[in-house]
Amino acid sequence: MNTDSRRTEAIIGRVRYLMELRRMSQRQLAALLRVDASNLSKILNCKIPFSDGMINRIVADLGVSKQWLTDGVGLPFDKSPIAKEISTDARVLTSYSLRGTPVYDLDVTAGCRSLEELFGEVNPVGMIDIPGIPNEAKIVKVYGDSMKPRIINGGYVAIRRIKDMRNIFWGQIYVVELADFRMIKYLRRHPDPSMVILHSDNPEYDDMDVLRSDIRSLHVVEAILNYEIN
Repeated sequence: MNTDSRRTEAIIGRVRYLMELRRMSQRQLAALLRVDASNLSKILNCKIPFSDGMINRIVADLGVSKQWLTDGVGLPFDKSPIAKEISTDARVLTSYSLRGTPVYDLDVTAGCRSLEELFGEVNPVGMIDIPGIPNEAKIVKVYGDSMKPRIINGGYVAIRRIKDMRNIFWGQIYVVELADFRMIKYLRRHPDPSMVILHSDNPEYDDMDVLRSDIRSLHVVEAILNYEIN
């Protein structure tokens, strides 16, 4: 087996790993990549070449690292996340100042009312000034374990409302507001452009398929502060 053949087989192996990780069938992957299912089958069975165009399509639509896919270097999802994990003394979250980012004693995943309504009615418990968190963001609590280990139960996140929901950064963490509840999830591209995939960090939670039209608002997670204040 020559070098090119070994490299192609390695890429195919990594694609199959992604399919297993995302719990996707070959037909679902073809739909996501907008390619003919029979052609994808031939590619994955080494019957036709694995082109650079197909590699670029997988990188773009699955949000995967091109270096990992082609050479096995680094991690599959090596994109720099918007959400920064900020390390600071936990006492900072109870030591408020007169400027900075407002902190609300609200569970971002509880209830069904609009966050914008709540922010208009509930006064912040204080302000904190931490480098890396924009002042226009708002800091709220997160309860539940669906995003563990990335976000702990009872931790804090800094969120910022997205005004134009057509501009989604795939693979990033958002607070998603639906008619009946709110949740915090990764947003991933769906094969059907009218839908999105809501993905949890905790593997015990299944992905959810949601219509874009059912999403009332999105808040992107700008920063994660994994401190639980009792």
